[in-house]
Amino acid sequence: MTPIAITMMAISLVTVWGGLVVVTINLMKRGTDRD
Repeated sequence: MTPIAITMMAISLVTVWGGLVVVTINLMKRGTDRD
């Protein structure tokens, strides 16, 4: 694999996991706010 492909894969993985973390945090905040 080329360094560019590895970099693209790393960025995409970080973006996906980062998005999941943000969504879970927002859901937790909404749940606590409702309580």
